[in-house]
Amino acid sequence: MATTTAAVTLTSDLLSDNMSVSASTTCMKAGTTADGLTQMEYGYVEVATGDEYDLIATTPTATKASKLYVKNHSTDETYYIAITQNAQAIGRLYGGDWMFIPADFHDAAADIAITSNGGTNKIEYALFHEGTVLVTT
Repeated sequence: MATTTAAVTLTSDLLSDNMSVSASTTCMKAGTTADGLTQMEYGYVEVATGDEYDLIATTPTATKASKLYVKNHSTDETYYIAITQNAQAIGRLYGGDWMFIPADFHDAAADIAITSNGGTNKIEYALFHEGTVLVTT
């Protein structure tokens, strides 16, 4: 069965000597070093200024491993999305910014929410996880 591997390369010329860091890892299931994450939820949305959008439609199983990727594809650098989980601020992604974080979905209220600012932001996201529970309405 296929697994998820994350790879990141950071390069900067802010210092007198250029810096370059590369890392790669297999995203593992909770409590194991043998099995990688094999499930994914993916989406692409356009969110208008002032609108809030919950990214994940299902709730991954609590206490299981989840990794979340979000990218703001907006081309205007003044546009950004505010990212929160359980009403706690995580940060902002400006046009072209992205993030890849471990995510804790301990209940349906722990969803990742984004709020658009500056204009309509085009957002791509993917949740890599090991199990989901359908949310009741």
